[in-house]
Amino acid sequence: MLKKDRWNKDYLLSFVDSHIIDYPTPSNLNYAWSFGSTAGLCLVIQILTGIFLAMHYCPHIDLAFESVEHIMTDVNNGWLIRYIHANGASMFFIVVYCHIFRGLYYGSYIYPRGRLWASGVIIFLLMMATAFMGYVLPWGQMSFWGATVITNLFSAVPVVGGAIVEWLWGGFSVSNATLNRFFSLHYFLPFIIAAFTIIHLSLLHKDGSNNPLGINTNVDYVPFYPYFYVKDLFSFFILVFVFSLFVFFYPNLLGHSDNYIPANPLSTPAHIVPEWYFLPFYAILRSIPDKLGGVVAMISAILVLLLLPIINTSFVRSSKFRPIFAIAYWFLVSDFILLGWIGQKPVESPYIEIGMGATAFYFLFLLVLVPAIGILENALITNNDGLTNTESIKKNDFYFGHDPLNEDDALDLYNVNTLEIHPRFWEAPNPFDKEDYSKFTNIAIYL
Repeated sequence: MLKKDRWNKDYLLSFVDSHIIDYPTPSNLNYAWSFGSTAGLCLVIQILTGIFLAMHYCPHIDLAFESVEHIMTDVNNGWLIRYIHANGASMFFIVVYCHIFRGLYYGSYIYPRGRLWASGVIIFLLMMATAFMGYVLPWGQMSFWGATVITNLFSAVPVVGGAIVEWLWGGFSVSNATLNRFFSLHYFLPFIIAAFTIIHLSLLHKDGSNNPLGINTNVDYVPFYPYFYVKDLFSFFILVFVFSLFVFFYPNLLGHSDNYIPANPLSTPAHIVPEWYFLPFYAILRSIPDKLGGVVAMISAILVLLLLPIINTSFVRSSKFRPIFAIAYWFLVSDFILLGWIGQKPVESPYIEIGMGATAFYFLFLLVLVPAIGILENALITNNDGLTNTESIKKNDFYFGHDPLNEDDALDLYNVNTLEIHPRFWEAPNPFDKEDYSKFTNIAIYL
């Protein structure tokens, strides 16, 4: 065997071993950490089924609706592939929403995982763009009018708004050019999402997984296989079971009846609503009376997530140890569900007022309560001496082994921003190295 071939083989095996089989995971990870891998499975399903559907779909305004009917009735197992793809989008968003809210609860956006969090927000934005364009492709009534309403929002942009809308349309209205470019982008963007997913995983493996306690240490780790692999496998089975219920028993439950009517530019549906996973942001859009303000609010509702690593002030990650934040968090979850409910209601009282209140609380939580509660909880964190952690570090003696440390060394040893022992004093080069931890048995840190 050539030296180069042998190196490539060894490198591949080493990569699989270190990043998949023996990848160190915190031993206390629960099933909530399976949402990430389950989302990856959904992405693979969507890409594969999408490729097969593209073989029979015709992106033309006169043939698109009929080509979907052809897939459903004439193509062998075409109905199954389309129902998997259509309901797979909903499953994908359910899993991703759970993944995001799990990250919020356990503080996965807090240093050192800011870049990891940002890459996830970018993936979420790409998902929404891909799903919107995919919703247009069947060319039913809701597809056509949804595309008309959403693309018209860009006309609110000062000066260049009209030019942007015409560029998106490829003309002066939603037409064949619009459908063609939406189909091309819908086919292309999932591969961009896959690329960002690889970046997301790379950052995860670089910064390490968070855990329910929110504490970083390389001491209590286990290999991914088989310890966490079985939890992922169980989550996969749950996903397949729920997925199968929708595909085989309730395939049209999450769809809209108007989308089974061919697109008609001369007949506007009585009530235009997007897919359910857009409803919370659609409600935010409608809650602002000004058109430009509504567009800015809707986009900001997603982009504001990028600010969380910056505006966070809490010394503690996990909400398990943040009772005030945990209460506010569940109010946010309820508020988000309420926004989804409002998004499907007509634009009339009392839904307008409820939507305004829910929108206000959404931004209040992410922009004001997150830093404010962090400051409040930091002030309430005390030890047995009645002092805050920072005061205690400056007041008491620290001992590493048998040698006392001065105040500067003590602050270096104990990171007051994350309440963790500094890695250079505690972490071994590799959690599975044959490291002799007996040398740490005499550590005494007095707070």
